[in-house]
Amino acid sequence: MILITGATGLLGSHLLVQLSNKGITIRAMKRANSDFDLAKRVFSMFAQNPDKQFGQIEWVNGDLLDTSSLQDLLEGVDEIYHCAAIISFHPSLKRQMMHTNINGTANLVNMALLKGNVSFCHVSSIAAIGRSDNGAVITENSLWKHSKDLSAYSVSKYGAEREVWRGIAEGLDAVIVNPSVILGPGNWKAGSSELFSLSWKGLQFFTNGVTGYVDVRDVATAMILLMDGKHFGKRFILSAENISYKDLFTWIAEDLGKKPPQIEVKAWMGEIAWRLFVIKGLFENKKPAITRETARTSNAKKHYSSERLQKTVNHKFIPIRQSIREISKVFLMEHSEK
Repeated sequence: MILITGATGLLGSHLLVQLSNKGITIRAMKRANSDFDLAKRVFSMFAQNPDKQFGQIEWVNGDLLDTSSLQDLLEGVDEIYHCAAIISFHPSLKRQMMHTNINGTANLVNMALLKGNVSFCHVSSIAAIGRSDNGAVITENSLWKHSKDLSAYSVSKYGAEREVWRGIAEGLDAVIVNPSVILGPGNWKAGSSELFSLSWKGLQFFTNGVTGYVDVRDVATAMILLMDGKHFGKRFILSAENISYKDLFTWIAEDLGKKPPQIEVKAWMGEIAWRLFVIKGLFENKKPAITRETARTSNAKKHYSSERLQKTVNHKFIPIRQSIREISKVFLMEHSEK
């Protein structure tokens, strides 16, 4: 049996579908108040028999910080796909994010070691990969350097990944994947999917930053290939292409029939903007739309390589232009129904 954490999220839902299409028995961990809407949407689009397959999944309430519940979750399990994590760039969630991402992963690793004979796939992030000082392409071997400019999310994912490396040193059969920005038709009000909502409303601004992107279907496929091939004890960057924010926003706008952004936001403008948004948030008692971390990240130019993955499993990524076109079709279809 396979256990998936974070199963109701974008990546977890696609992983559920791909494993379910293979007829594999799945146990999915969720919170007591989890929303199934996204998972059901993904099944309706990609499952061979959506209603039947969704009904065959064993949904179990669980908490990564509750070791007793994890022990019960692992009963009969021989593979774990750990997708659950808090993703946030807001200072108010820093403590909770660090605790859940690091300690929750440590708990799951410890329970897997205690049970024994369990293989483990950990979803980390390119945020946990070392940076390149001279603009060179970033690989799995790029060294992590602590810096005050690192986001709390980056530190939390690096800390979580260290717990998996510890588990590997103690005998855990585990593989780590480091996806770049994951694109897919998810929650249009959060994560990368929100970019489509912003473009739909008319996004006027862009920055000169560059980063990696990957289709959510590719991430799920690569995870399964790596686990099936038992490529343990290694980490793999999962990134299809390095794209500028200007090109990304332009492609989304074109596919949604909107005007592409025309105003470039310089780095110094971003430094002013995040401070103004923080002040505005204090007065309105809301989380700021732009934080220091998101402002600085948006102007960084980072290039990632997935050469190790391609040499290991020979996986061909979906082109990002195609991915955006397909996501935009889903967005337009769902918004025309409202």
